[in-house]
Amino acid sequence: MSNNGKLGRLKKRSEFLYVRDGKYRAIGGVVIQMRENPDNNAAIRVGFTATKKIGGAVVRNKAKRRLRACAADLLPQYGLSGHDYVFIARDRTNARKFEDLREDVKKALQKLAR
Repeated sequence: MSNNGKLGRLKKRSEFLYVRDGKYRAIGGVVIQMRENPDNNAAIRVGFTATKKIGGAVVRNKAKRRLRACAADLLPQYGLSGHDYVFIARDRTNARKFEDLREDVKKALQKLAR
């Protein structure tokens, strides 16, 4: 488990593609992918994505904002240090109550940490 609250960011497409080949869990309104950081960096890095399938820019941005809030809250506690995470919004990400979405993220992170 991580001890610092600061999360690094995944920004490049290559970083997202690297994480894609790791483990993943899909629960409720979120898909979370996880893979060990290739740089042997102890930080937790995170990225967010939403495809056009779930809606227009406003819908996708809202979904990513909700996932960012969950990640900032839960990754420092449930994320593994030295790992990268990608949160993928689903069509029901915005429809779920925030407490339920938060619970989905928590369960997915706990299962990935095993």
